[in-house]
Amino acid sequence: MKVIDSIVADAAAIASVRRDIHAHPELCFQEVRTADVIAAQLTEWGIPIHRGLGTTGVVGIVHGRDGGKSGRAVGLRADIDALPMQEFNTFEHASRHAGKMHACGHDGHTAMLLAAAKYFSQPAHRDFDGTVYLIFQPAEEGGGGAREMIKDGLFEQFPMQAVFGMHNWPGLPVGSFAVSAGPVMASSNEFKITIRGKGAHGAMPHLGIDPVPVACQMVQAFQNIISRNKKPVEAGVISVTMIHAGEATNVVPDSCELQGTVRTFSLELLDLIERRMRQVAEHTCAAFEATCEFEFVRNYPPTVNSPAEAAFAAQVMAGIVGDSGVRAQEPTMGAEDFAFMLQAKPGAYVFIGNGEGDHRAVGHGGGPCTLHNPSYDFNDDLIPLGGTYWVELARQWLAQPTA
Repeated sequence: MKVIDSIVADAAAIASVRRDIHAHPELCFQEVRTADVIAAQLTEWGIPIHRGLGTTGVVGIVHGRDGGKSGRAVGLRADIDALPMQEFNTFEHASRHAGKMHACGHDGHTAMLLAAAKYFSQPAHRDFDGTVYLIFQPAEEGGGGAREMIKDGLFEQFPMQAVFGMHNWPGLPVGSFAVSAGPVMASSNEFKITIRGKGAHGAMPHLGIDPVPVACQMVQAFQNIISRNKKPVEAGVISVTMIHAGEATNVVPDSCELQGTVRTFSLELLDLIERRMRQVAEHTCAAFEATCEFEFVRNYPPTVNSPAEAAFAAQVMAGIVGDSGVRAQEPTMGAEDFAFMLQAKPGAYVFIGNGEGDHRAVGHGGGPCTLHNPSYDFNDDLIPLGGTYWVELARQWLAQPTA
């Protein structure tokens, strides 16, 4: 493994910053203290910053030896927000705010990018032409912070030809990466269907229109969309996760509400599923003389890596950990708002192995060290490796000959 010596030397100090952020988690668009910590570090290191994109976003600006005159630029992105969860860990840097926790490792993502920033703060380390933009993005966990930064002019104010992101991945061994071209994370979408019937006494159902059996028919029919409408080789999931109806055991309710999520790796399949779900809902209700209100909200699009940038990232990784340390990225039905950046710019979203949780020596909760788990903690051993990847990715990308 070829990690940069100076990043290794700074790793303990960066880990201290990471643990401070972990102890003070902030939810989406509320990351004021976190942004202050990031901004203070970058400013201390002499890196110019811009604040306020996406409400609490921070962008660090690192010009190479040409002062950025070449116009070539690359973006490196880390997310900074926490989750609305209660932490089970009791170690010293556990969350001090009830109901808030860095359970997805965004504190670690921030630390790895700060490690790269610290390296680039030295003029001798800016041996490239062009600019590296360090993007610290708020509100990944449901707020669409990437979309909001873009709306606020991220790519207009900081023109770049490509943008890259990275997420720690529990279960993937420490010292390894994963990257693939094409879809690597799914779209995230929510639906809410309200079935309107006619209430009646439970002993006289013929006097009403019962929405509950309508809902049952609908749930079953939705799975036929997955098994009979989409191509078998395409991945898609419809999950009805909530059914609400009734207030008394002897009353046929007036209405029944279904809610859930839809996940796909393509917008074309998403269009098909939304259209068929609406048809199934409306026509099933009509068959039972009920009516329905159909709501479908598209949250995050699929995260799709562009082939050239994914191949480039794999090449950089192999130079650090060897070919055996670079794995194919198994697509996951989880979602990621970096997808919005990849819709606007070429780039790649990669995974870095977080291990099995053995780094949690004492004070960890009883659960596994998996994402969105109250016993999770980021592995600080990743900081030198992740920081090295960011540095080498930026330097080598900017060193490429212009087309």
